[in-house]
Formats: sequence, structure tokens, C-alpha cells
Amino acid sequence: MTPVKICGITRFEDAMLAARLGAACVGFVFWPQSPRFVKPAVAADILAALPPHVAGVGVFVNQPIEEINAIADRVGLGAVQLHGDEPAVACARCTRRVIKAVRLSAGSTPDAVDAVWSGATVLLDALDPVRMGGTGRQVDWTLAARIARRRRTILSGGLRAETVGEAVRLVAPYGLDVSSGVESQPGIKAPERMAAFFDAVIAATDPVSTAASADGAQA
Repeated sequence: MTPVKICGITRFEDAMLAARLGAACVGFVFWPQSPRFVKPAVAADILAALPPHVAGVGVFVNQPIEEINAIADRVGLGAVQLHGDEPAVACARCTRRVIKAVRLSAGSTPDAVDAVWSGATVLLDALDPVRMGGTGRQVDWTLAARIARRRRTILSGGLRAETVGEAVRLVAPYGLDVSSGVESQPGIKAPERMAAFFDAVIAATDPVSTAASADGAQA
């Protein structure tokens, strides 16, 4: 299955469900202006209770590198996601694996990722200069596919159970990032939407297992 990050986690029960469904990562937003903001102490408690195979990713927007590294240490993050206008030199100063968001607009080209630090994994999201992320807006999958052939890419932006299968087939991303597409409201995940999302990802990336499960159900 394509690795999935459930982002915007604010509650323990949502994180545990993500782990049970097969999430590779859970994301915590440490940007205070986000409706999904969570305090580092809360995130640390949630992450400490999760199975060790589920990594924590911290989302930051144009925040001081010293603050980012300190929160990463306190929470025990496996990676940091820089979702603002952070330059390559800032990415290189992070003490954790770096995921760098590139916010695509209608006029974007594959060259949009050229300035991203070579040590970072690219995350593609839709441009919103105010909310920065978690908007539910879909990126151009044709453009995303071209970028995914050039760089290791995590696809975000408007993904939900009804669309993620097609996105996986068209873009073939390294990973998937979903937040609003599995929510009942910002920061509150909907269990049925999360389950449907993982079912759709499995169906798109592991059709043999899906077919075997269907045959077993019919036997």
C-alpha cells in the first residue's frame, strides 16, 4: 500500500484509528494560526502511545529553526514538514528528516520543485496564502505526475476516498497526505471517512489483496 500520512491530528482516538488502519505517519500542526493547531505536550502524549511503526511528523510554517528542532526533540518527531516559504538553507539546519511543501497554483510548472533542498522529500499541496494547507483544494494531478517522476513526492491537496484511487494511478506518488478529506470538522477525524480512504488506497495500490479479500467474502 502507498504510505499514508493522516495529518492534523488533535485527538488520541483519531491517531489510534489511523494506526490500526495502516497509517505510516500521523501529522501534528504546530503552526498557531491553524484550526488544527495542537500543543507540543499533547502531541507528545499521543505519539508516545502509538505503535512504534507509526512516525510523527510536525507541520510548521515559517517558524524559527531553533523552535522547530526543539519541538521535534520534545515530541519525538520522525520528520518535520515545512509548509511555508522556508529556503533550502533552513531545511538543511533541521535535525530531522525534512518534508518540504510546494504549493501549486494554476501557473505552476515542474520547475516549482527545483529550489527545494535536495535532501528533502517534496509534498505537493494547493496554493492558499492564508490557510497554507488543509483546504481541500485539489492540485493538478497531471502536473503532480510530472513532478513525481523527478523527485520523491508526497501527494496532498483535496484527497478523499472518492478520488484517491485515481490520484494514485495517475500520479504514482511516493506517499499520500490527507487531512480535511477524512474529517467531520477541522481537527476532528471521521472514522467512516478514514476507513473508506484506506480501503480506496489499498484497492488502487494492492489489487491482488483486494481481489483475494473479495473472493474470501464470497466463499
